[in-house]
Amino acid sequence: MDRSIERNEAADSRQAPPSLDKEATEVILVELERILNSRPFRSSGRSKQFLSYVVHNSLDGHLENLKERTIGTEVYERDPSYATGDDPVVRVNAGEVRRRLEQYYYVAPIDTPVRIEIPLGSYIPEFRWTSKAASAPLTPAPSQIAPVSLISERPAEPEEIAVAPAPESHWAVPAVSAVSHRQQWMLAGLIALAITCIALWIQNRAMHQSFYAWQSKPSLSVFWSGILDARPDTDIVVADSSYSLVQMLGKKSFSFQDYLSRSYINQLQDPNLSPDMRAALNLIVAKHLGNLSDFRLAQRILALDPLRKNVHFYYARDYMPALVKQDNVILIGSSIANPWGELFEARMNFVAKSNGDTPTYIANRSPSSGEQTIYTPTDSVGYCTVAYLPNPDHNGSVLLLEGTGSEATEAAGDFLLSEDELSSFQKTLHAAKFPYFEVLLKTSQVRGTPLSTTLVAYRIYSNLY
Repeated sequence: MDRSIERNEAADSRQAPPSLDKEATEVILVELERILNSRPFRSSGRSKQFLSYVVHNSLDGHLENLKERTIGTEVYERDPSYATGDDPVVRVNAGEVRRRLEQYYYVAPIDTPVRIEIPLGSYIPEFRWTSKAASAPLTPAPSQIAPVSLISERPAEPEEIAVAPAPESHWAVPAVSAVSHRQQWMLAGLIALAITCIALWIQNRAMHQSFYAWQSKPSLSVFWSGILDARPDTDIVVADSSYSLVQMLGKKSFSFQDYLSRSYINQLQDPNLSPDMRAALNLIVAKHLGNLSDFRLAQRILALDPLRKNVHFYYARDYMPALVKQDNVILIGSSIANPWGELFEARMNFVAKSNGDTPTYIANRSPSSGEQTIYTPTDSVGYCTVAYLPNPDHNGSVLLLEGTGSEATEAAGDFLLSEDELSSFQKTLHAAKFPYFEVLLKTSQVRGTPLSTTLVAYRIYSNLY
């Protein structure tokens, strides 16, 4: 049985939450509005859609709508018969919402009357009332409101009390001295507090500089700030090595639509293939295989945002089309293993290609004077490309890092993460800000490690802004 179906049945078996009165419902809706407008949610349309849908359906008593398939259909426009086991859109977004709720409540006021939570293994929200909200009435009782007449009455005059004069004492300390001592202690405390705050600020600044060392490097700061600061979320998508392997072994090639719909899996059942080969292909396609160089490069890019607030990691098979339109995207690997790159190949001049059993090469679609049409790798020389382009809706950016091999792909990342490389390229462009561009790099390499890179050719797309 599909595990996602098991989760839905478990969610359906839970008892419905107790009915809420009108005042409690209004408090929950006010809290929902605060969450949707908060920083963790403000810029994430998919998280806002998910949370709003499950909360409203729960308050309306429609728990039958809080199933994975129903949410996928109603919120993410999936076909009613889509395979939840192959398309984890609801599970991925539920996890994202839980993470953003944790961020929200980490800094939320302590007097928040109710907490909205999405428990693990369920899509039915839970509303946890704080003890203060549960014990205090939403509006004061009549007995708690002072009558206006009592407030306006003249206060009773105090009775006169005879006080015997205190005997004189040569050791009496004037009252003003006690006040002066208190003021001195308060001043000393304020000074100590100010010194502590300054020390913490200096420490925090030093920690920030150590975490975000790239921000102090001019070219790296200009390039990566233009990506990470321009959009709230950046997605790193690594190649699906299982996909490239079954194409190579099955001697087949599939389109991006085949990959997105998972129809390529059925095509592997070709009767012309031997039973052993079909069994091997089925085993491979069921695995999430990746390349060590790709993961190493992804880890280095993730380190640009060490607190992981805005940079997210995805395996190509788990990524979703909606994210391409609303986030920045970094695609690692050629379209042979990372078919999401096909969405942008029509706008690219340098493209990684492979014909059957031949090694991956770089095709130059419109060669300039002195350039080759094809760049073919050797044992010690590889080629890689970096494409920096706008996303389909021109509200974010896309980085495509492709190579003729894993070492070459990693060299493409080295180019973008090296102050010397980027600074040299920026000087070549004579630009204070990086335009959209493509570069073709030649890399010398030994197995598993790129050694050096040389700029072979580039293209500038200033008109895409």
